[in-house]
Amino acid sequence: MSAELSPVESAKRKAAYRAVAEHFRSDMRFVGIGSGSTIVYGVEAIKDHLQKNPPPANHMNWFVPTGWNSRKVIESAGLNPIAFDSLPGDSVMDVCFDGADEVDEELNCIKGGGACLFQEKLVACRSKKFVCIADYRKNQKRLLTQWPSIPIEVAPIAHASVLKELKAIGSTDPKLREQTVAKAGPIQTDQSFYIIDAPFPKLLTTLDAKNGMDGSGKNGQWDITTLAERIKQMSGVLEVGLFHGMNGYEAQAAGLPGGQKPVAVYFGMEDGEVLKRDVRDVAELIK
Repeated sequence: MSAELSPVESAKRKAAYRAVAEHFRSDMRFVGIGSGSTIVYGVEAIKDHLQKNPPPANHMNWFVPTGWNSRKVIESAGLNPIAFDSLPGDSVMDVCFDGADEVDEELNCIKGGGACLFQEKLVACRSKKFVCIADYRKNQKRLLTQWPSIPIEVAPIAHASVLKELKAIGSTDPKLREQTVAKAGPIQTDQSFYIIDAPFPKLLTTLDAKNGMDGSGKNGQWDITTLAERIKQMSGVLEVGLFHGMNGYEAQAAGLPGGQKPVAVYFGMEDGEVLKRDVRDVAELIK
């Protein structure tokens, strides 16, 4: 299969196999599965792993999709899907595998390019660890370097007021995401909400704040956490496509099920190799 793939796709597949090898076990009960082209390879890797390492007797692996498309990928692989709201109340996913539209050097992510950001955040925050699989183009020092905007999931009735408020806090030309055929209207999420794509200048990180940079929004310059919280306060906003704050390990230490940030990101590189960046790299960066 890999011989038929482009260099980028082959690298993404290699990254997915390494991520699964290092973070998936056959005895896991609940596993989150995100959306996007990269995760197709993650599901392929999980299927191969289970064929070579069958689960214990009478054990069932369940896979929690972040949307309709990821559910179909799970089903096509012959794996068992379970809806997020069908999970037992006290259960936590052992791991979730998902992609990202962009990842900064502190492992903050932009997600929502595929319009699944609310369910992706639900799954990440109920997983012991979020493991991200991406390609080299998503690896940037700061968010909003190559990826142009922040996806925001909004109630349809509120989209006009949210667009106005985004402009007021410095977003340059936020737009309602439309279908590729204009007359089909706005794209709707699995929650029947709309997506607004809001451009901002590059977002500051924890390291930038430590170095004295002001991310309060003055002169249109925001840090990730402050901007995410500000947008979330807008009436009609369901979720913001900035995955930031605690990772799964930090969240569990604080008594929470999981966190928004990945504990590790596996980048498929242009040369066919895999670059892994994890929480240890971040700790070294900001110490």
